[in-house]
Amino acid sequence: MVGQPNDQKPRIRLTSLSHGAGCACKLGPAELTEVLRHLPGVGDPRVLVDAATRDDAAVFRLSSDRALVTTVDFFTPIVDNPADWGAIAAANALSDVYAMGGTPLFALNLVGWPRDTVPFEVLGEVLRGAAEVAARARCLVLGGHSIDSTVPLFGMVVVGEVHPDRMLTNAGACNGDALVLTKPLGTGILSTALKRDALLEAGMADAVRSMTTLNEGAARAALEVGVSAATDVTGFGLLNHLTNMLEGSKVAAEISYEALPILPHAWNLASRGIVPGGTQRNLAAADRVEWADDITPIDRLLCVDAQTSGGLLLAVPHERVEPLLAALRAAATPAAAVIGRLTAGPVGNIRVARRL
Repeated sequence: MVGQPNDQKPRIRLTSLSHGAGCACKLGPAELTEVLRHLPGVGDPRVLVDAATRDDAAVFRLSSDRALVTTVDFFTPIVDNPADWGAIAAANALSDVYAMGGTPLFALNLVGWPRDTVPFEVLGEVLRGAAEVAARARCLVLGGHSIDSTVPLFGMVVVGEVHPDRMLTNAGACNGDALVLTKPLGTGILSTALKRDALLEAGMADAVRSMTTLNEGAARAALEVGVSAATDVTGFGLLNHLTNMLEGSKVAAEISYEALPILPHAWNLASRGIVPGGTQRNLAAADRVEWADDITPIDRLLCVDAQTSGGLLLAVPHERVEPLLAALRAAATPAAAVIGRLTAGPVGNIRVARRL
């Protein structure tokens, strides 16, 4: 129905049905800190990773050589094409498992739907797009849950597995490691432009292609080469996800702005004030960042832009950088770039310079 060339019915603009788009609708880093403060600590020795380190997924040991990796992610429409929205949401949820070095096993759909205003045929297209990406990941979709909602919501619970001794976390990075980012930044700004009619959907093509690309190949390259730490870059933006890695690893970082891969049009749109609220909250939370004098206010927004289905951020020993980049190219991640390095401290601090 929706998205078919011969369909004569007016097309529903999904992005007009909510206040935010994609992962930019998440609670901000400061707000999440307040929420997590109320969670009880976890003392079970089978729990290898929980919310305490703000990693990408929970990891629960089943045996000496098997552990479950579990995550959940859902959000409001980020594009108007329903199949693309479903595909992006699926790739985004699967990314958390890949960021832990895991293999997805199965998924459950999560749906909130305005039953009286948006036809269920549109939901069918969302589910179709998600199913196609899940099939590409060899991840079974076994069911799900739906509710009547005032705004459209879609996402997935994903369950995967990982060897406990081979999992990737955000807490193993070392002083001197290089930082490699595998996808370009700017999806939050572009999706906000689409929502505000400042960008045609055709202008989202590069962003959609990036957001629907699985991080499977990047994770495989990271495991083959041997990285120190990994996380995926999503709603809190590059610098806030990096902060979690720095605090978990007890190091600091230097970032080269000119090395950052950035989607076309993102800087120009941000310069016109087209910036998601999530990105603005991310910038307010980045209070341990030292900005060089020539890093403009627009540059800063790109560094914290709220990403949806972003790339992996990898910390890798210096001698493994070239093998990692070669493995990433072989895994069809051409945007991968060395964007900075880790330093001794102060722990958690980030310095952003025009170039290093």
